[in-house]
Amino acid sequence: MAKKRGQKVAGTVKKQDDAVTIADQLGGDMLAKLAQMKKDLTKQEEQQAIEREEQLRRERKEREKNKTFEELLDEYGDMGSKF
Repeated sequence: MAKKRGQKVAGTVKKQDDAVTIADQLGGDMLAKLAQMKKDLTKQEEQQAIEREEQLRRERKEREKNKTFEELLDEYGDMGSKF
């Protein structure tokens, strides 16, 4: 039993060493590239969100424009002012 415990501890230490080694291998240049890619993706996602919102706004406006008189009367009939 004692041997197995010792092996588990040694394995855990090895994993920690590997993590540090991987970070060291990436280097500053690779980390800078990854950071730039992250910025680009974030900017791209924001742009797509803006485009989706604008598309939805245009679709709502188009639906409103294409409503029949009956639909408009049902929706806004009681809201109008009387002369």
